[in-house]
Amino acid sequence: MSAIQLPVAEPAAVRRAAAELVRADRLSFAAAIALNVLAAGSGLLAPFLVGLIVNTVEAGGGVAAVDRLSALLVGCAVLQLVLSRYARYVGYRFGERTSARLREQFVDRLLALPTRTVERVGTGDLAARATTDVASVALILRDAAPDVVFALIQATIITVAVLALSPLLGLGGIGALAGIWFALRWYLRRARDAYLAQSAATAQAAEVLAATVAGARTVEALNLQQSRRAACQEAVSKAHDAQNTTLALRTILFPAIDMSYAVAAAAVLLLGGLLYNSGSASLGTVVAAVLYLRQLSAPLDIILTWTETLQSSAASFARLAGLAAASEPTRTSVLTPVDERIELTDVRYAYEPGRDVLGGVTLSIRPGERLAVVGPSGAGKTTLGRLLAGIDRPRSGTATVGGVAVADLRPEELRAHVVLVTQEHHVFLDSIRHNLLIAAPTANDNDLLAALTVVGADWVTELPAGLDTAVGGDRSVDGAQAQQLALARVLLADPHTVILDEATALLDPSTARSTERALAATLAGRTVIAIAHRLHTARDADRVAVMEVGCITELGSHAELIARQGGYAALWRSWHGHSHPSTSTGL
Repeated sequence: MSAIQLPVAEPAAVRRAAAELVRADRLSFAAAIALNVLAAGSGLLAPFLVGLIVNTVEAGGGVAAVDRLSALLVGCAVLQLVLSRYARYVGYRFGERTSARLREQFVDRLLALPTRTVERVGTGDLAARATTDVASVALILRDAAPDVVFALIQATIITVAVLALSPLLGLGGIGALAGIWFALRWYLRRARDAYLAQSAATAQAAEVLAATVAGARTVEALNLQQSRRAACQEAVSKAHDAQNTTLALRTILFPAIDMSYAVAAAAVLLLGGLLYNSGSASLGTVVAAVLYLRQLSAPLDIILTWTETLQSSAASFARLAGLAAASEPTRTSVLTPVDERIELTDVRYAYEPGRDVLGGVTLSIRPGERLAVVGPSGAGKTTLGRLLAGIDRPRSGTATVGGVAVADLRPEELRAHVVLVTQEHHVFLDSIRHNLLIAAPTANDNDLLAALTVVGADWVTELPAGLDTAVGGDRSVDGAQAQQLALARVLLADPHTVILDEATALLDPSTARSTERALAATLAGRTVIAIAHRLHTARDADRVAVMEVGCITELGSHAELIARQGGYAALWRSWHGHSHPSTSTGL
């Protein structure tokens, strides 16, 4: 199966997702906006009062008048300070809650991804979205959003104020700032694609590096160091080039902004001087206009300072929102299987279009039967197990349990009927008890210990803390013990059909043999489909299905197939006559 990339949300979908986050806490958002408006409005009085003071002094006003205006100026500054403090407090609370909601939403969508999608997506892409992208968006919600919202409101109100004070001076100053608009427009046209490319290149570099580190022993054994080094260097080089592209955009944007500020200040002073000399504007008006424009630079600086982070986070948010498109729709089938019979009818499946790995498989599995599926590597055994477990849906044909398509069953309904156990397992960072309660939340300690005993995990009772022993992370158990915990979870889940896809492959031969016997005894009366790695599993089964090139070529009991002297008999003789019967033959 070739790797795939998770989708990235289009701008319209990103806007809808952002609007949904705002609606989820709209009262706090509205309160933050209102407080920011009041804070920005109170800040407008300072330049106006300074202008009045200048005019009062110019007109020969006394000290008392200046003192009154000065006291009012101080009062406005204190009011703005208090309102700004509470505006930011409410804004930060909104950001923190929204950030938490975003993380929860991401986890929900990640868990809703179809298993087949997770398996085919590069680990670098998932890791980058779960770490870098989530952290980037959380930073914006927590830190940048309150600052930017306050700055936008402040800039808008200041612009209105300076135009109201003197339309001519206001238009002259704002017109001189037009360079910022052109520079920003040029930047924004290029920034989204550049930052998306940077995120993708970073994820690809992480994927290549992680794969190289994980397969270090294989690389060394096959003498692939040079090719892997070249692949890593190429991936890192592409990530470096992508970052340089975004850096080049910033080196044009920020100097253009600084130049625009200088041009605006010079324009207002020049125009103000001309108006003052002609008597069209008072000195106080000119001073107030200059102060307003100087005041305008502060919110513009905040907005522009965060522009780069906003673009990067917008790209990250698009990647997070894209998970919604890849998530599996909720299975809503209300049908309930009428019995435990599993039927495959002319099932065909392909991972890639036009390349079927299963070609017309028809099979009926009786309730309570133990079926072994054997065959050479690549014959389609694991794919068959995935279809039976409802992970994948047939390209054509049907795979049903009790007359209902397995892939249509809701997850909770599916787990009550069919469970797939592979040699891949996961131990959660928690106690052994909670690792087991995942499968059976209402189980008591006796149930847990009984399941552990069945799979040969008596080592748990010898631990100082027993079931309360913490595992996972730095306290991880070894491969055999982790697989035993996984098998114990299956027993606790108590499905009527269990699919074992080489589930004991990580256990040593003697332990695997005893575990399989224990499972066989415990699962009596249930259906067991064992994708066999060792042929003794087939010998103990009620029936054996032999697969070759995506088809079932033989079906019958061990004795029947041996008597036929066909492909299975040849496999048996080859395996049984080997000097080390426990060695894998790829079956």
